[in-house]
Amino acid sequence: MKIVFKLFAMLSDHLPQEVDGARRAGNIIELPQVAEGTTVQQLIERFNLPPKLVHLVLVDGTYVAPADRATRVLKDGEALAIWPPIAGG
Repeated sequence: MKIVFKLFAMLSDHLPQEVDGARRAGNIIELPQVAEGTTVQQLIERFNLPPKLVHLVLVDGTYVAPADRATRVLKDGEALAIWPPIAGG
């Protein structure tokens, strides 16, 4: 199945230039070969994202709480977006 994976701010440094034939455009990568049944947490781990930096997680614009990431199964065509904690003023 195909998933769009978006990493923001410093997390985008964790996206490889190429992975399994995926196409990368800036902070977005289209993953064409994600196994059926893959969870949000599995994709986070696949890209070795530091747990402290995985703050806001959305699937198609819907928030996924930390407790739900290991059970939230991704579906074909969905977009997973992740932001680190942001501070400012």
